[in-house]
Amino acid sequence: MFITFEGIDGCGKSTQLSRFETTLKKQGISFVVTSEPGGTRIGQAIRKILLDIDNVDIAPLTELFLYEADRAQHISEIIKPALDAGKWVICDRYFDATTVYQSIVLEQHEKLVEQLNYEATLGLEPDITFLLDCPVEVGFERIEKRDKADKKIDRFEKKTIDFHIKVRYGYLALANKHKNRFKIIDSTLDKDRVERKIREIMSLYLPKVVI
Repeated sequence: MFITFEGIDGCGKSTQLSRFETTLKKQGISFVVTSEPGGTRIGQAIRKILLDIDNVDIAPLTELFLYEADRAQHISEIIKPALDAGKWVICDRYFDATTVYQSIVLEQHEKLVEQLNYEATLGLEPDITFLLDCPVEVGFERIEKRDKADKKIDRFEKKTIDFHIKVRYGYLALANKHKNRFKIIDSTLDKDRVERKIREIMSLYLPKVVI
């Protein structure tokens, strides 16, 4: 299976992905956990450019091409080989992030983004996408806590609240368009309850999972 986690900054993706990884280990599932951008060595170099807070003048089209370059390498080097080997792949962000950020929010040409996503992924779509949804104010509070803990804030986390509101509703619109694949989880709930809801959904695929 190919499972992705999406959502606004501060929604709790990293926490739930880590917990899901623990569940899969207990189930004896062979899997790979990865992320975009930066899931490969080449991708790490691209990620540094994309998230550097000093790169405020990066052109939207440049940004789009960089994300797709990262994705093409990611598919070739990590995702497709793992799936071909019969492993599950769990990915923190995938092409839905590009559709939301670059197409919906930054208004890059929709058909161009769709075509580039398709070419970069070789048409490979996730089986399930967990959208961890929360109000932007909640995400901002979590980001601020990370900032106080001396963790580096990236270029997107520095954007205005209006930007992040557009991202949130872009994700919700996309989830509504692809209801069969998206599973929306209320991430304002405490961490244990969010994890439980993910387990409930995955119990259909992991019969031994304890809900």
